[in-house]
Amino acid sequence: MDTDRGAPFRVIAQEWVSLDGLAAGAGGEADVFAAVSAEADDASQRWNDRLLDTVDEVLLGRTTYESFAGYWPEARDAIAPRVNSVPKTVASRSLTTAPWGGFASAAVAPDAVEHVRARRGGPGGRCLVWGSVSLVHALIAAGQLDELDLFVAPLLLRSGRRLVPPGPPVPLRLLESERWGDVLHLRYQVGRGPGSAR
Repeated sequence: MDTDRGAPFRVIAQEWVSLDGLAAGAGGEADVFAAVSAEADDASQRWNDRLLDTVDEVLLGRTTYESFAGYWPEARDAIAPRVNSVPKTVASRSLTTAPWGGFASAAVAPDAVEHVRARRGGPGGRCLVWGSVSLVHALIAAGQLDELDLFVAPLLLRSGRRLVPPGPPVPLRLLESERWGDVLHLRYQVGRGPGSAR
């Protein structure tokens, strides 16, 4: 994993998905997590502990923010101090503030795509998107996503919410792969599809 903070700005979307590319089933994201072993969950948290060393912002959609803000400030997970301390931005047109328990509040950006474009004009850094499927859809459609960091759970949901929206093909290049029990961890560089621009 490249940890050079002086590198060009990058947006990484990290998602748990089923083998058939769904980020949520009829029961929501819990349908994917139900197939994940404790071994794989521990491995994903160790990965994120290292990944957060390279990240200067976490970008969340409103729904994911509300779920995370209700859990992480009081969580006892080993990674919780890292999650609570990293700077965060919530993409929302309805929120004016985004408190995070007893920790620093998240910033609020009404337009995630414009927020990312503005950051590309800055000094670099890395922005990590956790969950937030609607936000990921918008970034892919706008050609503003640089990397997919996927944890592939061992199940076929067959119906539910797709990780990526319909649209023209987008080329990918495999950066890394590893196995955590029955879970595959896959990192892909996202190319520029037809009509996309950065």
